Amino acid sequence: MLGWELPPHNSGGLGVACLNMAKALSRQGIDIDFVLPYEAEHPDIKFMHILSATHLDPIYRYGGGAYESLKLLEKIIPNHNSQEKISIRDVQKSYCEYVDEYLKEHKPEAVHAHDWLTYEAGMLAKKHYDTPFIAHVHATEFDRAGMHYGNPIIHEIEYEGLTLADKIIAVSETTKRIIHQKYNIPLRKIDVIYNSLDENYKNSLYQFNEQTYKYLLRQKEKGYTIVSTVGRFTIQKGLHNLMEAAALAISKNPKLIFVFAGDGEERNELIEKAATLGISKNIIFTGFVRGKKLRDIYAISDIFVMSSISEPFGLTALEAAHHGDALILTKQSGVAEVIWSAMTYDYWDERKLADEIVSISENPALRESLQQNISHEYDKISWNDVAKKCIKVYNDTIKHKRK
Repeated sequence: MLGWELPPHNSGGLGVACLNMAKALSRQGIDIDFVLPYEAEHPDIKFMHILSATHLDPIYRYGGGAYESLKLLEKIIPNHNSQEKISIRDVQKSYCEYVDEYLKEHKPEAVHAHDWLTYEAGMLAKKHYDTPFIAHVHATEFDRAGMHYGNPIIHEIEYEGLTLADKIIAVSETTKRIIHQKYNIPLRKIDVIYNSLDENYKNSLYQFNEQTYKYLLRQKEKGYTIVSTVGRFTIQKGLHNLMEAAALAISKNPKLIFVFAGDGEERNELIEKAATLGISKNIIFTGFVRGKKLRDIYAISDIFVMSSISEPFGLTALEAAHHGDALILTKQSGVAEVIWSAMTYDYWDERKLADEIVSISENPALRESLQQNISHEYDKISWNDVAKKCIKVYNDTIKHKRK
């Protein structure tokens, strides 16, 4: 298995999905060597072998990781052996060299590569060693660029990787459609396997800390409704549209507070936009949060909005559902395919989003109905089912290669 991050050294949902998927696969008897581009301790991972392709510290992966495609060629990572700085492309080259050396000694039944950062290593395995290559698409460059063209280098890697892959796993029908339409990949080559909620999230003990967001608690006591969104502040997430919708909603119901949890290149623009719209007193920016503080945001929220222009899946929506939030999702999000009780809208339809927020905030019966129905739906998706479907893809691919 080829990946770019694993908790606790992850900067987003990709690492969480890889960890839970691998854990479920190991329970089904799959023996996994997982290759990472950095060197770090993973003391809680006993169910698979972690291999480090480089001696880089994981902290440098944040500068040019799976979500920072604009920085692909930027020299930002200090070389372990010198003061020279290297780019993410240099790291990918080292990653491929490591995989090449590994495959000279080991003969895995299949190589399962996660997203564009590892596709070149997957292609190498197929071309040089005739190893079955499964490409797992958690997001395309079209998603990351808000359905604009994005980085041409990444498009080239994605196109070649998806074309050469023996089989493709997409995290939603939405993603499958994009792969087919944008890269002209036959639909029969793509299997959809939805993600599930982080198992640690479901099973760990959690207790809300009233001190973390004391101000929000006081506002709720005064009758305010808390609306939250969580994610990177990038064009993909449609946050400018959400801010416009927030202004429309606040004009109809002033007792709304919007919590923007996260960080990214659009942070300052969004702060300025809130001021320009005259709604700053109703907007809270928490900065980047993880762990218990993130869970406290979900717990204190009444409504969770996923405003993405294109969201292949959207694990944060499942996290919010676990904490009992009513969900409003864009029709362009994969998670909307499995959470049918969520309200939905097109990402550009700010007026409809505003109306949905106001409707939920002013109708307790509607909010309670949404929360109850959603709680039944999100719990039906399991990582064990994900693992069984992945194993079927492996077996089908291996059998096809042997013919």
